[in-house]
Amino acid sequence: MSFTGFNTDDFDVFTVPGLESRMEVLIERVRPKLENIGAELAPYISALCGEEMFVHVAKHARRTVNPPIDTWVAWAANKRGYKALPHFEVGMFESHLFIIFAIIYESPNKTIFAGNLEKELSNIQSMLPKKYYWSTDHMNPDGISHADMNEERLGALINKLKQVKKAEVMCGLRIPREEAVKQSGDQLIETIQETFETLLPLYRIAF
Repeated sequence: MSFTGFNTDDFDVFTVPGLESRMEVLIERVRPKLENIGAELAPYISALCGEEMFVHVAKHARRTVNPPIDTWVAWAANKRGYKALPHFEVGMFESHLFIIFAIIYESPNKTIFAGNLEKELSNIQSMLPKKYYWSTDHMNPDGISHADMNEERLGALINKLKQVKKAEVMCGLRIPREEAVKQSGDQLIETIQETFETLLPLYRIAF
């Protein structure tokens, strides 16, 4: 089954109270769509990266009390997991859809990425669209737009990645829910592909 797009009900999953109730609706309503996106894009992302990229849909299995405030599908070069590796993600908070490159706290690659980002700083700054955003916390729906990420702010991000064990970095595109629900599945797939293509240089410098 191909991906058909998101609707308002998908984003409203994150307003359902309670862990069990929210997970039930998320699994029924949103997870199949993430699985469709994952399967549909895996060949494209594998070709883009030049190696097999495996699909990982968030299970939220570690949660025992707090319901998830977001969910996602990730692609990484390991069949068993993605959290320890630089990876790509598509996911959603109640407020927006996100399409990102990510290195989260479990990955040892953050220091490699920080060093290479420092070397390639001017190229990366000019290469990324101003509407993209940066984040240092995958649990926080906010971020700083690339347009506002001057050398000082990027320098602080690089130092944090080098020095703080649990540091993280995410970069990519956010689409407000009002816009996301108007796009067809094909339109969103095309946007995701274009975004990952733009983010590929970040993935390349993470190794």
